[in-house]
Amino acid sequence: MGVMPTGHALRLAQDRGYDLVEVAPMAVPPVARLLDYGQFKYEQARREKEARRHQRSVEFKEIRIAPKIGKGDFDTKVRRAIQFLEDGDRVKVTCRFRGREVSHAYIGRDLLLRFGELIKDHGTVERPPVLEGKSMSMVVTSLHKPKSHESTSRPEADESPVERAAPTGTDGPARPAAGAPPVAAASPAGAASASEKARPAAPAAKPANVSEERVPATEPAGG
Repeated sequence: MGVMPTGHALRLAQDRGYDLVEVAPMAVPPVARLLDYGQFKYEQARREKEARRHQRSVEFKEIRIAPKIGKGDFDTKVRRAIQFLEDGDRVKVTCRFRGREVSHAYIGRDLLLRFGELIKDHGTVERPPVLEGKSMSMVVTSLHKPKSHESTSRPEADESPVERAAPTGTDGPARPAAGAPPVAAASPAGAASASEKARPAAPAAKPANVSEERVPATEPAGG
């Protein structure tokens, strides 16, 4: 809109329902924009949060070996270093000497150079082997891009209708889920035994209007 006085710019922003935001205060004259400052801050925070979610800081890992390390352990250390390099991390390989082993430092240097040759497809030697006190170390930089921290959520395992209907507390009996087959409820007194199921039913009661004939009792002879 060109150069204009600050008061005129403020009135113009208020008339249009925007805020006057200074974006280049060190310019001559200063540069300002008409925008919704609240919406601008919200979008800026959302972009920063999205960028942090995808970025990953490069970490510094250390692998320690000894001059008398075995072949199996040495290969394990190499595979571990390759895993770190594939994640985009920097690796520091250190060979520690004990006692008089430091007098044969060339053994550790040869080990480190051999180590660097085995991982050259995944990283480059940034610092060659250097003796520092009783340890010799070299630094390897990864050739891979750092992996992002974006995690993929795994879907939860599907539960059966009976498991979904299981009660989680003591609020009351469980109710079957929709579509679940009907389940017979147990009797409060317990399930009937097989002998009780096989017992014949009791005869039906006689009607109330039928009178029963009573036979008088006879006294025993010689009474």
